[in-house]
Amino acid sequence: MRIERIELYHVAMPLIYPWRTAYGEDAAIHGVLCRMSGEGLEGWGESTPLAAPCYSPEWAGGVFAVAHQWLAPALIGRDIESGEQLQAALAVYKGNPFAKAVLDTAWWTLESLRVNRPLHRLLGATRDEVPVGADFGVMDSVDELLEQIGGAVERRFPRIKLKFRPGWDLPMLDAVRERFPTHTFHVDCNSGYRLDDLPLLRQLDRYNLAMVEQPLAHDDLLDHAELQRALRTPVCLDESVTSPRQARQAAALGSCRYVNVKPGRVGGLTPAKQIHDICQQAGLPCWVGGMLESATGSAICTALAMLDNFTYPADIFPSSRFYHQDLADPPLELHVTAGGVPAVAARAAIPRPDPQRLRAMTLQQAVVPAR
Repeated sequence: MRIERIELYHVAMPLIYPWRTAYGEDAAIHGVLCRMSGEGLEGWGESTPLAAPCYSPEWAGGVFAVAHQWLAPALIGRDIESGEQLQAALAVYKGNPFAKAVLDTAWWTLESLRVNRPLHRLLGATRDEVPVGADFGVMDSVDELLEQIGGAVERRFPRIKLKFRPGWDLPMLDAVRERFPTHTFHVDCNSGYRLDDLPLLRQLDRYNLAMVEQPLAHDDLLDHAELQRALRTPVCLDESVTSPRQARQAAALGSCRYVNVKPGRVGGLTPAKQIHDICQQAGLPCWVGGMLESATGSAICTALAMLDNFTYPADIFPSSRFYHQDLADPPLELHVTAGGVPAVAARAAIPRPDPQRLRAMTLQQAVVPAR
């Protein structure tokens, strides 16, 4: 399929409630969307690296610039027949997975339209729905957090993720476990700790957590391996796995017992699927994480989450959880499975941004036409 036109949009999507983590606070989610056209069709992709390089070394303004100046011109006018071919065309540009993900995800949604197959089927999935968990960032008070958790437990979310950082750590967990002694929880540290914090991290074993997600540095595998040997609680890697190569190394080193796969963080659906396959062969279960994408990106994450080795409930949220009005239509909604668990369903078509909302939320845009 010949790539005839690429449009890029740097957007800021205001949140209902600030998202607070170990690396900072976001009042709006900054991301980059791509409209890729070919053969009279257009597919949409999305990547949300956030406003500042705090979650990872990338940031939305930089992703927009890299995609506009280097990556999109490397694809325009070319016949791209597979995700692997697309990634090979971009391989000369080192790193920048969030920037590559914008284009990779757009190509997959375009290919889905071209062959008239739902995206999850094109990726090789056999399921049509996936259970999801509830997530809670750092809040103004523990009482507020407990109230929110109570609502999630009542709605039968199968697991709950809690942000965990210095000052919002063990006392918070004590209160949560006292109120909810048997529910499945895990904590996400967003690289907020170091191996010197081992005495504190060892205390996590007494909370019967499903996992501790990314406790150490964002680019580390070795210290995580040492930490995993010291803990009964499974370690999950998120920020540290940005490519299939790192997934292979993490499996060989014993750096973790779970891997969180986010299409944006790893460079798109093509490497995300490769990481899924590597982990499946290594006996490492995975789950799909989210970056508070619009319904466009969330639907792409949903399609990926249908693959067999994504066995832990996903981080995919209904649009109303974070946004008064989603950038894309239709918004993402949850349904309840036959077992009473909240889940998301695969979509026949990926939602597209609403033109009026896209204009209102766009900070900068660019067009790369065919040569």
